Amino acid sequence: MVEKRVMSGSEAIANAVKLCKPAVLPMYPITPSTLVPEKLSEYVANGELKAEMIYVESEHSAASALYGAYTAGVRSFTATASQGLALMYEILPIISGSRLPAVMMVANRALSAPLNIWNDHSDAMSAKDQGWIQLYCENAQEAFDTTLMAYRIAENEGVLLPVMVCVDGFVLTHMYEPVQIEDADKVSAFVGEYKPHNFLDTSNPKTFGAFAQPNTYFEFKEAQQKAMMNSLDIIKEMNVEFAKKFGRSYGNGLLELIDMKDAEYAIMVAGTTVGTAREVVDELRAKGKKVGIIKIKSIRPFPVDDLKNATRKLKGLGVIDRHISIGYEGPLCTDTRAVLAGEKVKISGFIAGLGGRDIDRTRIRDAFDLVMKGKEGKWLK
Repeated sequence: MVEKRVMSGSEAIANAVKLCKPAVLPMYPITPSTLVPEKLSEYVANGELKAEMIYVESEHSAASALYGAYTAGVRSFTATASQGLALMYEILPIISGSRLPAVMMVANRALSAPLNIWNDHSDAMSAKDQGWIQLYCENAQEAFDTTLMAYRIAENEGVLLPVMVCVDGFVLTHMYEPVQIEDADKVSAFVGEYKPHNFLDTSNPKTFGAFAQPNTYFEFKEAQQKAMMNSLDIIKEMNVEFAKKFGRSYGNGLLELIDMKDAEYAIMVAGTTVGTAREVVDELRAKGKKVGIIKIKSIRPFPVDDLKNATRKLKGLGVIDRHISIGYEGPLCTDTRAVLAGEKVKISGFIAGLGGRDIDRTRIRDAFDLVMKGKEGKWLK
């Protein structure tokens, strides 16, 4: 039965996870991801979800148990944020390097110090090079939908890489809005039963955590890179398939182009800031300005060809980062400059929203103003 209810972004994700029927849930709650394990614990306790809830002693243990569940051959899930993701860091490349299709929700939150519990992208962006697919969501419905697609993407035989579903802490995790919860049978048909590829099986012995010397380690990383690049097409295919089955899509799954057909200037942004940017673009277009938005959903894999095609007619592009690589600039801007090197579009990088600082309409107007004047970006404080 399809049901539409007002709920938080966290509850939307928990509902999606429940419908995907994971067998093991290793959890260590950390603000602002706590609502997800709370709801999943409730589902397990009342019999809505048949799963083993493991109450671990740290986020490092949660990631380790996630690894263990997948090596045992069962679908699993966990959630974390900020210092929790940082504590998992040792295990992140182990899960990816073992080609385990895990799914994890990251409630994006600033890293300490100083201690801050509000939203920016410093946690996930700092981990973007560890072999996890990263998909960023604008609203609760997208978070629900992306969680369903994440399992299909991760478990695809041509991918077999873990996925982070990234949602802005508090701004999305605790925001209440209408969400359509899809029929359980329909979701089951879309997601399918888990068919493990790499797991401990006495009839087909495999080694996990092997010691790789220089004559083999290189090939393991090469295989991961090939799988990550394969995921570009798989993400697009899942977006199309999801749209056919449920009637919703998000651009091409990698990028969503908003008012870009005749745009001369645009900003690129990820997450909930896209919603505010939509309002600013409507205002500027009403004044005759040819502006648009490139909503980037997939940070890894980075949509190189799609970004090139989206910016061919632009005179200026502003890139808004909610994280700074201390000593240089925002990493999203760095990636964008690399992709568009030699192209005619002028790129302006902006740092905004650190530690939960509001990225309001005034700040986005300021960014557009600088981009349209051909000026370099700045800190949008």
